[in-house]
Amino acid sequence: MQWKLKPSPDPTVVSRLQNDLNIPEKNAYLLAQRGINSFEEARHFFRPQLSGLYPPFLMKGMKQAVDRIEKAIKNNEKILVYGDYDVDGTTAVSIVYSYLKDPYDQVDSYIPDRYTEGYGISIQGIDFAAAQHFSLVIALDCGTKAVDKIAYAKEKGVDFIIGDHHTPGATLPPAVALLNPKQQDCAYPYKDLSGAGIGFKLIQALQQNRNLPLEAIIHYLDLVAVSIGADIVPITDENRVMAYYGLKQIEKNPRAGLRALSRTKQNKTLEIQDLVFTLAPRINAAGRIKHGKEAVKLLIEKDVAIANRFADEIETYNDERRGYDQQITIEALQQIKDQKEENRASTVVYHPNWHKGVVGIVASRLIETYYRPTIVLTQSNGVISGSVRSVSGFNVYNALQACSEHIIQFGGHKYAAGLSIAIDQFDQFKAKFEAVVKNTITAASLVPEIKIDMPLSFNDIHRKFFSILKQMAPFGPGNMNPVFMTEGVNDTGYSKIVGKDQKHLKVSLRDLKSGIIMNGIGFNLADKAALVKSGVPLSIVYTLEENHWHDKVSLQMRIKDIKPLIPQNN
Repeated sequence: MQWKLKPSPDPTVVSRLQNDLNIPEKNAYLLAQRGINSFEEARHFFRPQLSGLYPPFLMKGMKQAVDRIEKAIKNNEKILVYGDYDVDGTTAVSIVYSYLKDPYDQVDSYIPDRYTEGYGISIQGIDFAAAQHFSLVIALDCGTKAVDKIAYAKEKGVDFIIGDHHTPGATLPPAVALLNPKQQDCAYPYKDLSGAGIGFKLIQALQQNRNLPLEAIIHYLDLVAVSIGADIVPITDENRVMAYYGLKQIEKNPRAGLRALSRTKQNKTLEIQDLVFTLAPRINAAGRIKHGKEAVKLLIEKDVAIANRFADEIETYNDERRGYDQQITIEALQQIKDQKEENRASTVVYHPNWHKGVVGIVASRLIETYYRPTIVLTQSNGVISGSVRSVSGFNVYNALQACSEHIIQFGGHKYAAGLSIAIDQFDQFKAKFEAVVKNTITAASLVPEIKIDMPLSFNDIHRKFFSILKQMAPFGPGNMNPVFMTEGVNDTGYSKIVGKDQKHLKVSLRDLKSGIIMNGIGFNLADKAALVKSGVPLSIVYTLEENHWHDKVSLQMRIKDIKPLIPQNN
């Protein structure tokens, strides 16, 4: 791994923040590094306010969307809330469906089947809406590029409101309203909302239009926080406000479904990572293994006993998902070796019988071994389809666009996408994708990189420093958990390999300058044990966290990498 130290902030800003806020210099350094220059900016950063939510009617199409929904309710029309089968889609549907359903009975929800309908708006879904006399469909987390399908729905007499955050194409769909801040002529000031975030803005607009208080819908931010974490959108600006209040909601008064799914300890402050690694995979497992509507059923359920039953079912899906994930990863790695493709610029693997629900997870797993843009494909409904994952600094969406003559359809983001191709186009696509990646990717993008916020000595790590550090959360893209580097530490003799599968490294390290000892855990770093036990001076990269053990709470390092210390030339 490459270790890359981030640029140092302006020392005068650091000094000013240190004095104005009465905080340690190292905390002031981290704030300045994040672009915070004044007491007032720091106050807004540490204490996000609901006033930080932008007026929803700034979003293009919002007035038309609200007017059409109110007209549907006035005329007793049937409304269908439609969304994708992943975490972002199912949370978005749960928010808008629950909000509309409370006072209005003519509402239902629809999640497309991952295997028979695929991603986004489907002909089958439109036909269902028409057959069941739904005259208005609110589509969330999908639809921006469904131009032909929305035109088909219009012919069937079904109106669409689209709330989406994916990059628009050259032609926009003929919907009643398109809520997407990434439209070129949309004046909405924040462009990085999740799909559930767009859904929340819609109910915020409805609430405002009805002269009802914003505070009455803040409890829906719990699902927005889950979507923000799962969809890896930046936790900046308005997303930071929504994530902050959403986490507080889950801590203090979680909805029945999230309480039933949660496997986290309730005696600690929740972080976005808890949602990403505990709740999100389970919500996703419903759509991967059975059907995304199972996740919506859980998330809208108010009865605790019923929610617990739904959660138990979803837990079995998650266990099944883990099994597929592990087996397909092994097979994909073997395929790369068998085909002698270790030295390519990209990974493209395919097997017709792989489980479609886990190919995205497998793609991420393969990047851990071969750090390069990766596509994992299987066969579904007579075509090859699958998921794409990228590496830092490489826009995989643009790469797919360059291969579009071999693709039936694709969609997604800079770092993650989905696609389908004809079976007879696989070889041509694989060759073209490799050529595009090889000709456009930089050498630096093919080496994993750890970005380090600042060097730190163990004597800088104390309760006040960590207490202020915690208040910089929620962490995520745009505000990552600070990464520290300490040079010149060695083993106290108590470091050891741990874990049921003996993959992890528990360390006890002494700072050679201060003599202070810190403990830490390095997941999947057992291969560094010999280096640590050798006694040589080391450099380490880590984040800081609280370790809860029985009734004791202590600070520990979450080790990201370890290298021998390289002596500096004087």
